[in-house]
Amino acid sequence: MKLKRLGVPVALLAAAAISLTACASNEGSTPATTTAKPSNLSGTLNGIGSSAQGAAQTVWIAGFQQANPKATVNYDPQGSGAGRKSFIAGAADFAGSDAALKTEELAGTFAGCAAGTKGIDLPVYISPIAIAYNVDGVKDLKLDADTIAGIFSGKITTWDDAKIKALNSGATLPSAPITVVHRSDDSGTTQNFTEYLAANAPTVWTAPASQTFPFQVGDAAKGTSGVADATKNAKNSITYIDESGSAGLSIAQLKVGDNFEKISASGAAAVVAASPIASGRETNDLAIQINRKDTTKGAWPLVLVSYVIACQQYTDAAKADLVKGYVDYIISSDAQKAAADQAGSAPLSSDLSSKVSKAVASIK
Repeated sequence: MKLKRLGVPVALLAAAAISLTACASNEGSTPATTTAKPSNLSGTLNGIGSSAQGAAQTVWIAGFQQANPKATVNYDPQGSGAGRKSFIAGAADFAGSDAALKTEELAGTFAGCAAGTKGIDLPVYISPIAIAYNVDGVKDLKLDADTIAGIFSGKITTWDDAKIKALNSGATLPSAPITVVHRSDDSGTTQNFTEYLAANAPTVWTAPASQTFPFQVGDAAKGTSGVADATKNAKNSITYIDESGSAGLSIAQLKVGDNFEKISASGAAAVVAASPIASGRETNDLAIQINRKDTTKGAWPLVLVSYVIACQQYTDAAKADLVKGYVDYIISSDAQKAAADQAGSAPLSSDLSSKVSKAVASIK
């Protein structure tokens, strides 16, 4: 299976385009080990969305299709915003999104869902967001929320700025301009990154949390792979990125409470486990209100929870069965372990997995 990136789709053409560009032949994928016998599930699912989910979707699709040889799943990692728009328009059967459905999106109509029903957010992927950088001679960079906010808002412009030096005693920091790399697309990773800064550096980060990067600073690139490539190709650069895409880059330590923490999937998972389900949503909508101010030792509050967004009730019952089967597979221990091995994500806790399982069972 190959995951290929398209341009932003025209809603009525996206379903056709995805079948041409993200067809599932399983070359290069290592599916999750499964002892399940082949099932009677058949048909095709088209998903569009989160590029952070891309590596996990690769192994999930391979494993699911191994257990369900009559089924095909296509996934196009165009970004969370593109995924939600395509799903709402009925051009995708599910969306992958690093941000839950917005209130205004829930107020609208979902073309692929039965009349009077909405999409629901099902958490399937937990991953730390890395502050990744490319600066020769700088190892073990330490940053706090205020300094990160200053860099990404354009207030801190050189690597030897006094605020960075104060956090990195003894480090040789170049007197070079900082090249900021941020997402150009409507991104759930950006939403999570800006939520973290708005909560922890409110006097420096003056913009509200947003899925579009709010400042005119640095260079913009599309998707996880786009910002990774841009940062690797620019000296003295820095970006925010799902850890799955950070290979080849250095990752800063993050000040959490009084300690500097190294990035870890377990630290991200601990924050999510201690965070409540968001209030005011439908019974089976499991959007999580992440505690961005968690200062527990080992915590990594710069974390994203990525969702599969599906209909509570589909207009096509066969499609509902296929979605239920696929999401049930994704949240299985085998599939979660395969994603952790491939993408460095954190497996869902047994409690959260149980909640997702119950929500999936309610899909019609």
